[in-house]
Amino acid sequence: MSDSYYDTAQICLNGHVVNTLASSSPQSNQKHCAECGAKTITACAGCHAPIRGYYHVPGVIGFFDYDKPRYCYNCGEAYPWTVASLEAAAELADELEGLSWEERQQLKDSFPDLVRETPKTVVAETRFKKLMKKAGSEAYDGMKAILINVVTEAVKKSLFGP
Repeated sequence: MSDSYYDTAQICLNGHVVNTLASSSPQSNQKHCAECGAKTITACAGCHAPIRGYYHVPGVIGFFDYDKPRYCYNCGEAYPWTVASLEAAAELADELEGLSWEERQQLKDSFPDLVRETPKTVVAETRFKKLMKKAGSEAYDGMKAILINVVTEAVKKSLFGP
């Protein structure tokens, strides 16, 4: 049996990681984010499960890149930063003049599959690339800025490069 465990992460509602050791180093916790001023959370609003932070392995000192979760591991609900990013991307899609209404809707419909690993992820990536090419580089840059922190790692590499 392993004594390894996840610490709790503290993340602001906009997705800025404040503390990946919120349980074991609470002195570093903040009520509000120093980057944007938003309230911080340490648990899922839906089921109250702690947000997974640093993974402790006894006897191992490790440094790792922390990827904040997009969804709660316990109930599957999207975290506030995932919801906010999807909403912002949908708002931007509505502003894209180079796309028809139907194309904007197709683009918006593809967003959920870009932030989850599903059988439709490859379809969503292909659609996104096609529509962003048509919409232009300014639209692509805007979408990249919004989605880069919530898309899956595979999608991030496919759409936005290494």
